Amino acid sequence: MNLPSAFLTRMQEMLGEEYEAFLQSYESGHYQSLRLNPRKTDREEFMEKSPFHLTPVAWEKNGFYYSEEDTPGKHPYHEAGVYYIQEASAMAPVGYLDVQPGDYVLDLCAAPGGKSTQIGAAMQGKGILICNEIHPARAKILSENVERMGLTNAVVTNESPERLSAYFPEYFDKILVDAPCSGEGMFRKHEEACSEWSPENVELCAKRQDSVLDEAAAMLKKGGRLVYSTCTFALQEDEGSVARFLLRHPEFSIKETHRYDGMEPGRPDWAGTEPVPDGMEKTIRLWPHKLHGEGHFLAVLEKTGEVPEGYRARSLYGIQKGIAPKDFAAWKEFERESLKKQFDGIFLLFGDQLYLAPKDMPALKGLKVLRPGLHLGTMKKGRFEPAHALALSLSPKDAVHCCNLSGDSQEARQWINGMTLSKDGEKGWQLVCVDGYSLGWGKLAGGILKNHYPKGLRKTM
Repeated sequence: MNLPSAFLTRMQEMLGEEYEAFLQSYESGHYQSLRLNPRKTDREEFMEKSPFHLTPVAWEKNGFYYSEEDTPGKHPYHEAGVYYIQEASAMAPVGYLDVQPGDYVLDLCAAPGGKSTQIGAAMQGKGILICNEIHPARAKILSENVERMGLTNAVVTNESPERLSAYFPEYFDKILVDAPCSGEGMFRKHEEACSEWSPENVELCAKRQDSVLDEAAAMLKKGGRLVYSTCTFALQEDEGSVARFLLRHPEFSIKETHRYDGMEPGRPDWAGTEPVPDGMEKTIRLWPHKLHGEGHFLAVLEKTGEVPEGYRARSLYGIQKGIAPKDFAAWKEFERESLKKQFDGIFLLFGDQLYLAPKDMPALKGLKVLRPGLHLGTMKKGRFEPAHALALSLSPKDAVHCCNLSGDSQEARQWINGMTLSKDGEKGWQLVCVDGYSLGWGKLAGGILKNHYPKGLRKTM
């Protein structure tokens, strides 16, 4: 691997005697891993069904390494949202966010969605999750991953941090800032990151991180938790970013946290500030020569104070108002005929598209919103057509009619490629599943199950 010479010189200065071990880690290849979706399965169930060779990731209960011979991205389970292919070190920051069901949570720099979907899983469908990405193309990928993993309480926005902070003053219980960075920790996994690296880009990223963190601070409640993370080794972007933030925001402090085997404390002498804020050794570095993962950094920050008893977070425009029941009557008919589960929340209509937003969702007037909650489907003249997102949020017990395919069958792969199936049964909508995991919708008529798998997602597997 052709690593930048300026990068190597700095790493040698940083690591001293450990430098050779660090270099050697680039010759060993990177570890591949996935994270199970607890909204779809649990460890015990998946270990029984799994066609892969799995070993646990120490810092994430749903994380597993898989072997080189495994191809989880080409298995029907992937399309069913049973797991998310995610680098092991990247699983660490969300665990330190300590998300609880019912929290109001912001993932400020969220694409492609690994950490957002990890947060959503911890929330168990309760509370409000805002997943934001400033770049439109990446925000679209984020929205697709939120859909695939079956999240029901997530809102996807495409905004700048400055715009969001105007809407959400001291609103969130927890905020994740997985900051845009120089990506040095990903050189082993993504060699193209090497060609994009420069000392000037490191400085540019550090300045951008200062701005993003300032906006995040304004959106966090008193007593709330902010986790800052990067996938770089650069001093200016790691200890440096945290130190500069603490000097600008004395209302924050670094929280003492548990470090797993192989994780190292941050270095106060790498802060690059005068004075050096207290607690820099409580930050955490993940080194590729110390553990089975790529290079990462994280810090757990807490905001001083407590919110008054009975405090209710309020966004700029208050609570989102829903549409009247008469405006989604076709949905209610579909719900009665095809579902065993009843949905509760705020019903929203965008054109002919019906969404279910979480209760108490903030009004999003003026914001660029890609996904305002769970996409239920399309309101057509005299009927309702369910959305793929709705299917992926369900389990077989939620649907009146199901068609279950075997994960290792040709039928399952053909279904994902858009083929129809021959099937007997009562006509109407059927939840198509693979080994009990929801995969999409089919509509049965005349012994043929018509495929409603979205054309844009169809693929040969």
